[in-house]
Amino acid sequence: MIVTTTENVPGKKVVSILGIVKGNTIRARHVGRDILAGLKSVIGGEITSYTALLTEAREEAQKRMEGEAKKLGADAIIMARFETSEVMPQAAEVLVYGTAVKLG
Repeated sequence: MIVTTTENVPGKKVVSILGIVKGNTIRARHVGRDILAGLKSVIGGEITSYTALLTEAREEAQKRMEGEAKKLGADAIIMARFETSEVMPQAAEVLVYGTAVKLG
């Protein structure tokens, strides 16, 4: 599955727009990670446990979006975008969406 943030795929023509597809996941932080993150915020630097958590969330959301596109028979997803928002204290949603298309 081709996934791109652009409105076209180089060398290919969009022959059919199948619709908007999306994928999301909500992840909660772990108390142990919060303690380490609190320490890291004092001394500075990257909070790698949070980086890993959000990376996993983005990958899962994209996998779900691609699954929706495959059900529609898509060859690609164009104009893909990611969004992250806090849905409650210590829990964030990662949403990815785009347009499923057939290529010619």
